[in-house]
Amino acid sequence: MTVHGAQWRVHGATGAGRGRAAVALAMTLAFAAATLQAQFTPYRGNPMTILEGTWESCRAADGQFAERVYDHIVDGVPQFEVHLGPEHQFAIFKGVQDAHRPHDSRENLLKPYDVPMVNNRARQRWEIPSLNLVFTVTMGGGSRTDCENWYVLLEPLKRPS
Repeated sequence: MTVHGAQWRVHGATGAGRGRAAVALAMTLAFAAATLQAQFTPYRGNPMTILEGTWESCRAADGQFAERVYDHIVDGVPQFEVHLGPEHQFAIFKGVQDAHRPHDSRENLLKPYDVPMVNNRARQRWEIPSLNLVFTVTMGGGSRTDCENWYVLLEPLKRPS
């Protein structure tokens, strides 16, 4: 899915069926279900931000929380990917690849990757000098046991002059 030049991937379960039409229908339904459970709503306030908006990760029928991946590509060259979710996990990896990467891997530039909850509140700010990024996530009000809402802000660490 493309949003303002950004490439989005939704990770979720897919089903198989009989015949090409059944497979296509199952994949469409799985994508639609994952999309409903992994909602990112962009804000368009500051042109200097790379990614800004609200992210909602909800529990699916299988009990797992949804995840969404943002691929940052500049002039056709993959720069990095940002993983939102599942739940209160986040990741940033150099480069872009189709295969999912585990958040607890050494390549994840965010430490800690699992944002700690304190009194049902959570906020984390990471500086990633190697990519000239600062990434801030803040748990929003309205979060509940079946959905977590986050304010997400990804911007340059050092703004060009």
